[in-house]
Amino acid sequence: MLDRAKRVKLLIMDVDGVMTDGRIVLDGEGNEWKFFNVKDGHGIVMLHRIGVETAIITGRTSKVVERRARELGIKHVFQGAHNKLEVYEKLKLSLGLSDEEIAYIGDDVVDMPIMKRVGFAVAVQDAHPEVKRIAHYVTEKEGGRGAVREVVELIIRAKGLWDKVMERYKR
Repeated sequence: MLDRAKRVKLLIMDVDGVMTDGRIVLDGEGNEWKFFNVKDGHGIVMLHRIGVETAIITGRTSKVVERRARELGIKHVFQGAHNKLEVYEKLKLSLGLSDEEIAYIGDDVVDMPIMKRVGFAVAVQDAHPEVKRIAHYVTEKEGGRGAVREVVELIIRAKGLWDKVMERYKR
């Protein structure tokens, strides 16, 4: 598993149930609310600092996701992706990466086609049982509750860069 994590150059995430706890709140004005974890967000920033790219592929479309991705510096955002595997293949080709250099974090059966391709497939703790069955790693944390941060730290440690990343916080 650490060998797989060490090769990661791109981390792709689903949103609902991975970056969030899966709840979607719709108010009477038509606004959508999602709950993101700030520690997950900082983890994504840490990953960028070591040169690992990030991407979002989600079936839903939301202004909230656009905003969060912009705040975190996630350059590759694909919303309304009804065929996630097709989007994945195009992204992989555009970045010149191999499957082995890509990690994906998912939680539901729609994520399985990509998870079967990538070099490091991750399921969050509260993922569907079929998703957990095909994952190379299942997080201890649930989606939206630190699972992304857990994976980020695993990747950074597998690359042997944890101490380097932590230097900025020990000043």
